[in-house]
Amino acid sequence: MWPQALQVPGGVARLSLGPAAMRPVVQVRQGDADVQVLVTGDAIEWTAVVGIALVAVPGDAHVTVQPSAAVGAGGAARTVPFSIAAKRYAEQQLKVSPRTVDLSPEDQARYERERDHQAVVMATFSEQPAGVALPSLQMRVPVPGRRSSSFGLRRVFNGQPRNPHSGMDIAAATGTTVVAPLPARVIDVGDYFFNGGTVWLDHGQGLLSMYCHLSRMDVQVGDVLQTGDAFCKVGATGRVTGPHLHWGVMLNRTMVDPALFVPA
Repeated sequence: MWPQALQVPGGVARLSLGPAAMRPVVQVRQGDADVQVLVTGDAIEWTAVVGIALVAVPGDAHVTVQPSAAVGAGGAARTVPFSIAAKRYAEQQLKVSPRTVDLSPEDQARYERERDHQAVVMATFSEQPAGVALPSLQMRVPVPGRRSSSFGLRRVFNGQPRNPHSGMDIAAATGTTVVAPLPARVIDVGDYFFNGGTVWLDHGQGLLSMYCHLSRMDVQVGDVLQTGDAFCKVGATGRVTGPHLHWGVMLNRTMVDPALFVPA
């Protein structure tokens, strides 16, 4: 079953919810908000697929389960516990253009506008009919190439610590075709200060994926893609050391390790 379970910061928990006629509604606490969680399966066995934030504190955690989103559904809410184990990620030293580390006032203002816009994109949660589950969550790797940087690396740019790496980098030449890893709807296309050319895809129920540093984006918001459809090309735009694809996967508004969604 995909994704692979790895209950660490940046990982994924798969929690059995048992049988129910309709898909339950599950929420997890993220910061100061309750965020809805992806639920897959059928009436015989539903499973919550929970993204664990990189900043999560190891220890006890839980999700809250409502019986169903269906009108007239009854029953009391319950909690399902899970535990988060500690994980220490490696450190990566990178040399990039100084202007992408020590931002000018103009670049800082641009970054803040883009951050606020992408926060809205990342909050996307597309509903499905209450009795319907997503298809397989096993993803196709979006571009062939060597994994040049893994998820979770503690990154230091020009000697200055920055946020951990929130995706997987795949080394590929500029112009290499990128394909959709699952059926999806395009929810954002843009050119951003750090990420360069970027596309966000919505796979349903808060499962999103992002593609950064692109040289071309051959889609627009609202386009619908099937697994394997080409939609953009690798580039070296934004804050980069060379051409590659930065591929991110998000569950319940938190970035998780894309490697958990693909065969080893």
